[in-house]
Amino acid sequence: MKKTAIIFFSLMFLGFYSNAQQESFFKKADAFFKSNVTEGRVKYKGIKQNSSVLNNLTDYVANVDVSQFSSDEKKAFYLNAYNILVIKNIIDAYPIDSPMSIDGFFDKKKQTVAGEVLTLNEIENKKIREVYKDSRIHFALVCAAKGCPEIASFAFTPEMVDEQLQQLTTKAINNSDFTKVNKSEKQVMLSEIFNWYKQDFLNEAPDLLAYINKYRKEKLDKNFKVSHYSYNWELNEADMHN
Repeated sequence: MKKTAIIFFSLMFLGFYSNAQQESFFKKADAFFKSNVTEGRVKYKGIKQNSSVLNNLTDYVANVDVSQFSSDEKKAFYLNAYNILVIKNIIDAYPIDSPMSIDGFFDKKKQTVAGEVLTLNEIENKKIREVYKDSRIHFALVCAAKGCPEIASFAFTPEMVDEQLQQLTTKAINNSDFTKVNKSEKQVMLSEIFNWYKQDFLNEAPDLLAYINKYRKEKLDKNFKVSHYSYNWELNEADMHN
């Protein structure tokens, strides 16, 4: 009986400890993004000069056991993990002008995530896209380039992840630098993201114009022509004065 009680309380303690660690990760990640992201740009230089918080976050990402996480906990975790590891990979090579300057940035360079060795593409495709089938993640995962949607200045949390994805998707699609509307020509130019992951958007709408109209405050006429502008792979670095 004593042994059973000891095991029970030990497991309960481990559960509390694990929950506390998880809560601490989301809080630390949130503080990290708030401190190092301004107007959708990242303060890489400052992070490079003091990378202790980033290293602590990547250590947690590498070693955490997500087997008991809920669906929303995993979703928030992997979204944060992706953006944190993108920044980590940039910092490791900094100073650079573009993530494309790093060989195999997306498909060769590997890092440990919850005990698995994965590339950034594998985190995105196997851990997020295939599992959640939620097109809004494309406005949350930021690849360190100016062509990406603006990186959030907050961490995703299990309690808020759905609302946060809705917020970021709405913000991107209503941003005139990201969704380029020419009313007089009845044209709208979309990011290459809508081309690369077209099926993800068509799973949720009959066409791309219908998809963006779900989130646009000012709807576009169905006769608008849709095209894509070239992706800007320049590093999404914050101005040194910000």
